[in-house]
This record gives sequence, structure tokens and C-alpha cells, in this order.
Amino acid sequence: MRRYEAMYIVDPELSDEELEPIIEKYKKVVTDMGGVVTEAGKWEQGRRKLAYEIADRTEGIYILMKFEAGPDVPQELDRVFRISDDVFRHIVVREDEDEE
Repeated sequence: MRRYEAMYIVDPELSDEELEPIIEKYKKVVTDMGGVVTEAGKWEQGRRKLAYEIADRTEGIYILMKFEAGPDVPQELDRVFRISDDVFRHIVVREDEDEE
């Protein structure tokens, strides 16, 4: 299994209670396909100003999820992010093998 990192941006108006189900939803996508989520939650800087306006939003809450999985999991996660209404930007990248 390879290590991956997914970062996605959600609506800044969401409370912590509203944010938890969103985080769990994407963790479930990874675990249902045999992956292991090692870390998931608000990025250390959390709410940030966006570099440019996206869908009338100037801020967003950044969520970082690290996981280990096969190559089909990031593809499925990317597909789910694209069709989800609660995420307005995302990126999934593979971590280098020599990190640590």
C-alpha cells in the first residue's frame, strides 16, 4: 500500500459539529475500499483566506487526510470529491517513499 494525502476545502460557515460528518464521510470512502486512514482533521491553519474567490467564497476550512491505500482508492476519492456539494476544491497526492 502507498501513502497518500488528500486536502479539501469546505464552507467556512460550517461549525465543528457540521464538519465531523463530512470528515467521516471521506474517511469511510477510504476504509470501505480497504485503505487505512492515519490522520484526518482540520489542517493546522484551519480556516484560511483563499487566493482567489471560488463560488462567491473568499475563505474556506482546509481539511487534511493522510491515508494508506492501493492505487484505486485515490481515484475513487477524487471522483467522490468532484460530485460532492460540500467540497469546493480538493487535491489528492501520493507521498514520497523516502519521507519520514
